[in-house]
Amino acid sequence: MSKAIEHYQHLHLIPELGFTEFKTSAYIAQALEDAGFNVTRHVNGTTGIIAEIDSGKPGPVMALRADMDALGHIIDGELVARHTCGHDGHSSVVLAAAQEIMKEGMVKKGRLKILFQPAEELGTGALAMVEGGAIDDVDMLLGFHVRPLEECPMGQAVPAMYYSACATVEAIITGVPSHAARPHLGINALDAAVAAVQAVNTIHLAPSLTYSVKATRFLCDAGVTNSVPAEARVCWDLRSQHNEPMDELKAKVLRAIEHSVAALGATAEIHVMKEMPAAEVDSDVTAIIAESVTEVLGAEGLTEPKFTPGSEDFFHYSRQRPAIKTGFWGLGANLTPGLHHPDMRFDLDALEIGVRVFKGCVKRVLG
Repeated sequence: MSKAIEHYQHLHLIPELGFTEFKTSAYIAQALEDAGFNVTRHVNGTTGIIAEIDSGKPGPVMALRADMDALGHIIDGELVARHTCGHDGHSSVVLAAAQEIMKEGMVKKGRLKILFQPAEELGTGALAMVEGGAIDDVDMLLGFHVRPLEECPMGQAVPAMYYSACATVEAIITGVPSHAARPHLGINALDAAVAAVQAVNTIHLAPSLTYSVKATRFLCDAGVTNSVPAEARVCWDLRSQHNEPMDELKAKVLRAIEHSVAALGATAEIHVMKEMPAAEVDSDVTAIIAESVTEVLGAEGLTEPKFTPGSEDFFHYSRQRPAIKTGFWGLGANLTPGLHHPDMRFDLDALEIGVRVFKGCVKRVLG
């Protein structure tokens, strides 16, 4: 048995938000150094880590990637970091796999790089690693994610997860304050924000496309109830199964906000706060993952590739470096009640399955 559960039990107790994974990063880097890896800490000035094994023989450069950050939840009125997306499990699997790969001398040709990435939930951690040169020499990159029970149960794995593109748009809407008894002297930012929400709700793309857009945050308060508010903040979440429709959807949302607010005399400062591209995975890499899953779980454990409306910043890697062959798989773990739920939990025995699948992939490429 690997040390995956031991790593998980430690990392689960020290959840840290994006770009502040100091304890998490230090623990992982030390374990990698103790295992004999050449380790680079603080990639691009972040908590990111690159570890490497060089066989000294010609061959491809393969990389395994895990994310490290936790999510921030408001619990009993306080912001609390909590691992509710399974990144502690991801890091535990890749770290344990790396230790065993080194111990067993599995890299017979080429090089293996292990990437531990910060800030996946912010949508910018992968970009920071790319800017830090983490994948400049990589030929093949693999990542994975634990899956909800209804999507993939324990004992099964998905060889290719097709994530959707997403974007978060925020509008700071500015009007003119006035006394509520004299509303004609002001411009009501709340009214303008409501108009913007309604305008966005009227957006349509082709019915054959899979997409959604919805308001997810609305903040407006003049401080008193008898004044016309001068500012409102609204956020929208945009989703699309493919990248091209996302570009169209985003353009329509920005235009709808700007024009609907202007119609009432208000102005909007609009920001695209976060973007993640839709999945682009390589069929050859998917085949390698499928072979490894079948070896570990049997033919009955291999599912068909699956689409999800969720998003992953892993796909910034392939978007930024299209020549790299990427693969992203899903691990069944009986995860309930759902990802990002404050009480998310999963079967820890799945971690050992993850270790074995990654080892099988490395054996097929570098063994």
